[in-house]
Amino acid sequence: QVQLVESGGGLVQPGDSLRLSCAASGISFTLGHMAWYRQAPGKQRELVATISSGGNTLYADSVQGRFTISRNNAQNTAWLQMSRLSVTDTDVYYCAASRRSYPSQRLSESKYDYWGQGTQVTVSS
Repeated sequence: QVQLVESGGGLVQPGDSLRLSCAASGISFTLGHMAWYRQAPGKQRELVATISSGGNTLYADSVQGRFTISRNNAQNTAWLQMSRLSVTDTDVYYCAASRRSYPSQRLSESKYDYWGQGTQVTVSS
């Protein structure tokens, strides 16, 4: 059974940094795309960043230049380094992964086969 487990969320102040981790277990192959989404209560889930197994990345405009996604294919682990956090970054952050790779980085949510339970990130002074 494949599981994605996120960690690293918490309460930070505006301007702080935070690093989220996503570890996949129960698989014996390299995942295709790994991504971070976020969702606030009552709002639609939105893509934050995605990375292919080849290292190609895509970021939401709102986090470009502040967040960095990375991964280790051998460990099927992904990270989201977040810096210069603002209150608008407060959300539940979800890790997602696809079994296969796709030519485009812009995947619909339906292409992601596995989802984590989410980790809360709260930015508040």
